[in-house]
Amino acid sequence: MDGPQKWNILRLHIEDGIPLASLARETGIGTRTLSRWHSAYRAGGVAALERTPRADAGARRTAPELVVFVEHLALTRPRPSIATLHRLAAAEASRTGKKPPSYATVRSIVQALDPGMVTLALEGPASYRDRHELVYLHRAEHPNALWQADHTELDILIKDPSGRPSRPWLTTIMDDYSRAICGYMVFEGAPSAMNTALALRQAIRPKSDPAWSMCGIPDALYVDHGSDFTSHHLEYTAIALKIRIIHSTVGRPQGRGKIERFFQTVNTEVLATLPGHLTPGHPQAVPALELAGLDRAIGEFVGQYNERTHAAIRTSPKAAWIGEGWMPRMPESLEELDGLLLRVSKHRTIQRDGIHFQGQRYLSPTLAPFVGRTITIRYDPRDLSEIRVYDHDTFVCTAIDEAHPNQRYSLHDIETARRAHRRELRRGINDRIPAANRSQPEPPAPPPPAQRKRKRLRTYEEDE
Repeated sequence: MDGPQKWNILRLHIEDGIPLASLARETGIGTRTLSRWHSAYRAGGVAALERTPRADAGARRTAPELVVFVEHLALTRPRPSIATLHRLAAAEASRTGKKPPSYATVRSIVQALDPGMVTLALEGPASYRDRHELVYLHRAEHPNALWQADHTELDILIKDPSGRPSRPWLTTIMDDYSRAICGYMVFEGAPSAMNTALALRQAIRPKSDPAWSMCGIPDALYVDHGSDFTSHHLEYTAIALKIRIIHSTVGRPQGRGKIERFFQTVNTEVLATLPGHLTPGHPQAVPALELAGLDRAIGEFVGQYNERTHAAIRTSPKAAWIGEGWMPRMPESLEELDGLLLRVSKHRTIQRDGIHFQGQRYLSPTLAPFVGRTITIRYDPRDLSEIRVYDHDTFVCTAIDEAHPNQRYSLHDIETARRAHRRELRRGINDRIPAANRSQPEPPAPPPPAQRKRKRLRTYEEDE
């Protein structure tokens, strides 16, 4: 009890004349204690009622040799339990003739050890480095100075084109300075150089959505050591676009926390609200979405994420990226960019009515001189409304799907529609086959197979 509390009780005796015995009965405080408080007040006033700290307060009264003994055992692998440490410390105290420490004292000795020292001693230098070494939280000096690229397998099940459960991946390109998401790619299957190139192409190109203003070529791209990030394709692209590739240290993902936190935000704010979400302890889920639906959900969230205030920079990623106005570095032409990053290519022969690809027909007036010739087409699987035509790696033109000139659709959409149409036809066949079987008379039963006449064993005179 502190001095003011003591005074509030003692004041009833000093100022109001209530006997100490009555105060003792009402407050539950002993009479001798009240008398001691009264004597201290008369000697030094209210200040004398404050509790005087012990001279050895905070000092451990256990023998230093026993403290060293407990600390040594606590830093030894495998570390004994507190109960074992207490038992060994008591035995050591008995052997050396010292007062044995209590269980609480042994526990306080262990808890007082430096956590970094404990991690280094029990788990090794790698664990100590990841947990306790100071990490310099670098931030790029301006937008597009440094981009980060990374993949994550999403905690959700979707339907693939054949209707089977599939767990998709997400590739994201983030601007380090503004935390803005410049490009992304949702796909099925393992990460590849193609998916990375498509995400990077979207990040560099001007967007069709004017609200998504992030674009341009970064000065540097920070990636890990995945096979897609160390591919010759990305290396060649970086040289052509004058992008410096920075690889993180193997086994040390420090500095990648910004994009990892974005992945966590996608999981908690987007995937948790969608059907098929996978939660810890419940790895099974019923897929309901297809890849296109998941892509739309993540795209809508990216737009919201870029517009809302980021806690680390105290402004929105979009506002931080735009700043006071500046001109991003762009490729010399979008055709050059497509030639570098659109590596999804096919060979086709130009017909008199255009280029036939995936059941669609693509036209352009520039194709007239190339009728009958074999060319290369490159395309983005997310948007088959147009294709790029190349003749011996020279860009010729962009051909447009004549049947859907203003409609964006993906290769996944086409495959899904085809499979759905085949399933519909199969159901029609199955519905008609039983009816056709019922309308036809049953064929007569086949006659039993004729028994073959068993040949007699031929005998000779020598056998008789």
